[in-house]
This record gives sequence, structure tokens and C-alpha cells, in this order.
Amino acid sequence: MAEEKATSEWRKETLAVHAGGMKEAIFGEVSPPIFQTSTFGFTSAEEGAARFAGEQSGYIYTRMNNPTVNALEDAVAVLENGTWAVAAATGMAAISTVLLSLLSQGEGVAAGDCLYGPTRVVIQRELPRFGIRSFFVDTSNPELLEEILGTRPKLVFLETPANPTMKITDVAAAARLAHAVGALLIVDNTFATPYCQRPLELGADLVVHSLTKALNGHSDVLGGMIVGRDDGLEKKIKKFVTLTGATMDPHQGWLIWRGMRTLALRLERAQANALNLAEFLQNHPKVAWVSYPGLPNHPQYRIARRQMEGFGFMLSFGVKSGLEGGRILMNHLKLITVAVSLGGVESLIQHPASMTHASLPRQEREQVGLTDDLVRLSVGCEAIEDLRADLNQALNRIA
Repeated sequence: MAEEKATSEWRKETLAVHAGGMKEAIFGEVSPPIFQTSTFGFTSAEEGAARFAGEQSGYIYTRMNNPTVNALEDAVAVLENGTWAVAAATGMAAISTVLLSLLSQGEGVAAGDCLYGPTRVVIQRELPRFGIRSFFVDTSNPELLEEILGTRPKLVFLETPANPTMKITDVAAAARLAHAVGALLIVDNTFATPYCQRPLELGADLVVHSLTKALNGHSDVLGGMIVGRDDGLEKKIKKFVTLTGATMDPHQGWLIWRGMRTLALRLERAQANALNLAEFLQNHPKVAWVSYPGLPNHPQYRIARRQMEGFGFMLSFGVKSGLEGGRILMNHLKLITVAVSLGGVESLIQHPASMTHASLPRQEREQVGLTDDLVRLSVGCEAIEDLRADLNQALNRIA
């Protein structure tokens, strides 16, 4: 459960620093300790039996619960304004847990048509093996979403902003439509983070995160999280994580919690840099288009302003000369690193069509707006002048 001391009166900047670290200390420590243990001892056989029977609280085995991991869960739950959170080993472990713990044979999931590549592969290719139907739709279009909900799916799964097109879905509208047909709404909030957007407050039933990205912020650890408010969902999800062993390691959890303490500082800098670069790129002669929710010409700019407290650190843009232009750009960058992942203090750039989304057939990619000229940029905390200069010199190499 999220900590009672973390009240809604505290601002998000304060919560990022203190959430998860406010329980009674053992030795007065400011930073929670790492409980690097696989198992926990009992004072008696009776105590062990009582814990296994659920008659007494306490720790048994780290696959089930661990104090360090629980502290991280409390922190993320507080930031998302949820009442509980369940950690997982990776972002994909969190996503797979939600899908497999809540869906049964004969049921269906309606998902955003443009998702993180492995997420779409799991929904499109793996779930049908268990008799679970999958449907894909542009969730940024409420009319199309309402139409697909006529299939009566049990879950609606979406990203906003979407990876990598940066489309924005109206979460409140999606929640109303999903609930009208008895479906649960799950939102992947990795791109926005709870610093910029809290889907549970907008009506979503569950939020998932790849903690590997901005919440950790240092490109050095993997992790995932599921956050919600319904206790019944928590029991199903926690049981699945425990039984399948998708558990987070305590050292992993501590590193992510430590990274979260600087979330506000990192996000403020990265967001300012992202908006600056978006404005710079849309006026560059070698750039065909830019997609960033903070630009007034973004198709869902008004929705983004209404449901987000910041526009995030991610942007996509199209390079003239298409795939070849993108190759030239990335091969001549000196500061920005060519790599997948996102949300770290360093800026990362990649080409989705040949990297993160290469497993999708070209026709499917193009149908959802993932064109060959699309380049995805995760903007970091470097000096904006250096980032602009690096992009400019590399773009100018394009004929």
C-alpha cells in the first residue's frame, strides 16, 4: 500500500524526492537499505506457519515480497496517485503480467495500433496462442476506438504519447468508452511519467511503466511496475508475478528508487531541451516534419495541454531523403548516442523501422504512421546549445 505519510498536499517535486523513503528507519538511515536476501527467517515454526497461512504479516521469500522492492512500489504508487503498485523484473514483464493475469481464453484486448514493438508482438502473435483475441486501432481517434469496442474486449491497452509516433490519446474519453462496454483501461505511461501525466486520475484502471526509462533515468538497470486502485486487480496481478517469478531484484529496486529522487530535476531540464529542439528541427531545411506534443501544430496539442502537466522528453521527426537521410544523420552525430531505450540523462537517437519496430512488417508499420524516414529522439540533460549544434552538423551532411 502507498504510504499514508505521503499526502496529496505535497507537490510532485517533493514526492519524487521522499516517496518510498519515509518509513521508520532501522538505524536512522536517510536512504533505505538494500535487503539483498533471498529468504527471511522465522522466530519459530508457529510464526512461519502463520505467515504462510496469511494470518500474520511479515516477509517470507523475496520472490513474494522484499522491503526494498516494497519501498519502490510505495514510491511509484504515490507518484501515480494509486493505492498500490506491483514491481516486475522489466517493463515487458509488467505488460505481459497485466495481459496474462487478466485475460482468459475467448476474451479480447483492443490495443493502440502503434505501440512499443515487443508489446505489439506479444498482443498480436503470442496472446492468440492462448485463445485471446486482439484488435488494433488508432486510439487517438475516439470514433475508431468506439467502433472497435463493439467487439466487447475485456481490456483496452494504449500508450500516450504513443511510441514512436507521439500521438496523444484522450485518456478520460478512452476510459468512458471502455467502461461503457465493461472493459478495463490500461495505460502505458512510460513516455510521460507521472511527473507529466497521471492516467489513474483521468479514469484509467491500471498504469504500467518501464522503470528502465525515465523513472530510473540513468540507463543502467531494468525494471517494470503496475499501479492501480482496485484491490481485486492487485491480488490477481501480485499472484501472477509471484507464481511466474517475474519478480524484481532488491538491488535493482534500490537503484531505480535512487534514480527517482532526481526525477523532477531531470524532467524539467529534458523537457525544456525537447521543446527547444522540436522548434529548431521544424525549421531545419533537412527535416520534413516534427511530432512533439508541445508544438501547437501537433494534431492533439489541445488534448495534451488538458491532460498533461508537461510535454515530455520524447520527440520524433522525419528526415528528408528518407531512410538514407536517417542513416547519414545517425552516422555523423558526435554527442547524441545511437541506441535504443530512452529517458536517461543522456540523449539517445534511433531508427524505429530498422531497430525497435523492425519485427513488424513494413506494411503494418506504414499503416500506423511509422514511416521509414521517422527518427526517434530521447532528449537528455546536456546543454541545449551542444545538442542543437550536434543535430545541425549531422543534418547538414544530408544531400
